[in-house]
Order: sequence, then structure tokens, then C-alpha cells
Amino acid sequence: MTTLTGNKMFAWNKASIYKPRIALCIAAMLCLSSCAADFKKEPIIEGDIVIYDPLEDQNRNMLAFNQSVDRVLINPVVKGYRAATPQPVRTGIRNFLRNLRSPITFANQLLQGDLRGAGDAFVRAAVNTTVGVGGIFDVAGHEGIEYEPEDFGQTLAVWGVGNGPYLVVPILGPSSARDYAGYFVDSFADPLRMYLFNINHEEIYYAKLGVDYLDIRESLIDVLNELEASSIDYYASVRSTYYQRRQAMIYDLDASSIVAGPSIPDYDEEQ
Repeated sequence: MTTLTGNKMFAWNKASIYKPRIALCIAAMLCLSSCAADFKKEPIIEGDIVIYDPLEDQNRNMLAFNQSVDRVLINPVVKGYRAATPQPVRTGIRNFLRNLRSPITFANQLLQGDLRGAGDAFVRAAVNTTVGVGGIFDVAGHEGIEYEPEDFGQTLAVWGVGNGPYLVVPILGPSSARDYAGYFVDSFADPLRMYLFNINHEEIYYAKLGVDYLDIRESLIDVLNELEASSIDYYASVRSTYYQRRQAMIYDLDASSIVAGPSIPDYDEEQ
């Protein structure tokens, strides 16, 4: 079955790929996320994006909670990180973290049937790990092999799995049931996690997750502040932006500049 055009073509037998643990993880995420949902609620259509948000009331409350945590804790920490860490150092940390994800990126490119993307991920890892001093310097990027984020949530999308319900989770923020399932599968399959847990150094892996989170929040703080300042309905704007960014990533488009709110009808045209 082919579900996307371009580089991402998938025509394998899904039954031969799914492993029991992955299938159970995905099923559990989908069931738990929708157990309290209002299944009669109509999906929201924004262009060619279909958004299913049956938990909107709970999600809005959770977004308000996350905003309070951001104001009191997360944003001050992010601003402190920025003040204490020069931009070149933050860039090096981000490059290093991306390089650590290379096995996950490579595996998801293969699962999506994107052999060119898998080849680029392999070359990036080899060049940046060696010449780039463990990935601190993005030598491959300077040579034209750009970083392309891939995760199992995107792989599920390529396989034809829908988003499922939209979710706003404490601290972690907005996502979809499919993408949260993908996140947990990637985390479980991460070779670094397996190695560190095998040698009883789980604390290093958890510290790495903390740095990952700090890096992500630092990269988003200006975008979210701009979105909040310019939005009539911040919740709807965050939701719309999330889905647009994810769709761009699935189709290998540049998602870094997407900051959008919900579309506003042109009432003059409707009259």
C-alpha cells in the first residue's frame, strides 16, 4: 500500500514489520488517550489537515496549567540557559544531541522506504562523529547534507496511521496520540538507552533527556511567545501550528518557519 508520494513510499507488508511490543504500545496509547473522548465531536478541517480534538476541554485546561509552569519554572530556566551559554555553544549542544539520535533517524528512514534519506543520515553520522568531533560540529551540513528529523510518529504517518486524538500532556505539551506513541517507541528502541541501562548508568540517559527537553524549549520559546502575543485564541493557534509543522516534517518540508494560527473565515465572501 502506498500512502505518500515523493521519497516516502512504503509498500511493504506491515504485518511483517510490526513487533508485538510496538503494536501493544501503540494500541495502549490510542486507547488510553481516547477513553474519555467525546466521539460525537466533529473533526476540524484546516486546509488539507484533519484535526480530531475530542478532549478539547481537558486539553485547554492542561494548556493553561502548562503556561503557568512555563511562566514560573520553564521559561526562567530557558532564559538562564541562554544567558549562561553563548549561541555557538548552544548550537554545538544541539548538533551533539542530533548526532546521538542518528540511529533512530536512520532506522525510521529505512522503515519509511526513504533510502536516500537513510543514506544521508548514515553519512551525516559518520562525518560528524569523526570530523565533527562527536557531532559537536555539523560538518556534513556545511557540505550540503542537511539534518532531517525523523521519528516513529512520522513513520506511522507514512504507513497510513492517522493522527488520532489531539493531546496536551503536562510539561511535554501538545501532540497527537500517534506521535506520542511514536515517541515512546523511539525511546524504547534507542541504542543509547539500551547501552546505558545495560551498564547500569540510567542516570546518564535521563540527564540526556533533560538536556533534550531544554534544547527543544530553547528553540521554541521565541516562536511560542510570538504566537501567544499575536493570537486571539492561543490554544487553537498552538494546535494549528503543531499539525502544520508535523505535516511539513512528514513530507520532508522545512517546518522551522511555520508559525500559524487557525484560519479566519472571510465573512465578506460568504455574504
